Amino acid sequence: MVVNRIERAKQFLPFDALKGLQEALRKKESETEKAERVELSEESLEELENKFNRVKKGDIVCIKYYKNEKYVEVKGSITKMDYIKKRIQINNEDISIYDVIFIKSI
Repeated sequence: MVVNRIERAKQFLPFDALKGLQEALRKKESETEKAERVELSEESLEELENKFNRVKKGDIVCIKYYKNEKYVEVKGSITKMDYIKKRIQINNEDISIYDVIFIKSI
């Protein structure tokens, strides 16, 4: 059996067995890139503190905060609140209010 050059060359073309894997890897890589800490305005800080003071243990919330040089979003039930130290615990994550840029009750 004689195989022409074009047919033979096709066997060496790249094969993507897992469609979309490369795109998913690029997306994950961009998510893990370091981010600069955002400085909130006085108005935004005041609004955030008001939201912090309204939530209580057992509330289900979505929080976006700065951790390990990037912003992380976590959703879950508040397991502990410390209004004096300004800390909140959700899904075993102990978060300082000073790292938070977004709180929303769900």
